Amino acid sequence: MTASFNNCLVKETISTAQACAITFQGNASNNLQQDAFFFLDNWYQEDLGVMAVTPVALPFCLAVSDGVASSNHSQHCSKAVVKAISRLWSEQKSICSDSIHQLINQTKHSSKRHGAAATLAMVMRELDSEGLVKATITHVGDSRVYWLPKGAAQWRCLTRDHNLLNELIDQQAQEQGRQAEFADYNREGMAGSLYSMTECFTLTTDESYMSSEAPESISRKVEVSRGDCLLVCTDGIHDLVPSNKWQTVSAETDLQEWLITLKNQVYDSDGNAYDNGTALLLRFD
Repeated sequence: MTASFNNCLVKETISTAQACAITFQGNASNNLQQDAFFFLDNWYQEDLGVMAVTPVALPFCLAVSDGVASSNHSQHCSKAVVKAISRLWSEQKSICSDSIHQLINQTKHSSKRHGAAATLAMVMRELDSEGLVKATITHVGDSRVYWLPKGAAQWRCLTRDHNLLNELIDQQAQEQGRQAEFADYNREGMAGSLYSMTECFTLTTDESYMSSEAPESISRKVEVSRGDCLLVCTDGIHDLVPSNKWQTVSAETDLQEWLITLKNQVYDSDGNAYDNGTALLLRFD
């Protein structure tokens, strides 16, 4: 797998980050690759691939989308999501979940793909009016974005999964007259049914998209500094290898080797890579 890059942009603009991506089908029981991703200027859906480490200039966009395995056609939905991101990014350098929803449903899909669903985790970065560098994080479902501040010993999750468990946590906090703490979310080791997703993109087969609502998304801005890292990944990564088992990243770390090590951890885990996995790693220089 290779990634193209606008050479003129690299020459005219100082590189602000380094990025790398890895994707693999794993040992998914349906023998399908239902992950897809957008990397800087193009979308991909590959059984196995590792990007070369690529210089990144402002503005940029990285995103992953994970087809929900309850349908054997959800790879078409995740592909539609990243294709929509690619089109929106090339046309206007601005993306929201509503615009993705509109694009993926403007095409009438085959009836067998009706209801195919997918998640999203996306990072866009630009300079604000004060010259500060901020990353905008948008997500739907259980794909996640993690942050490793420079010098930190552990990765921190920045996204709250859209699932039944987190809704129950919000409900309990509301009943107690308080705001849920972010640390309360994304608990591990609970009953499987509690991880049922409550928000995702879906494909329609008729004109119902005209009246259907876009999935609820959560967006936030985070200020990033030199030496910080972000990881955008599907649940085939974070479900099998919790972030407290990930290596840290320094200025000397080979990003490609780091991602290959993470893939090997997924295969060596108790889950033995039972799901597709995709991870995009950025280091801000």
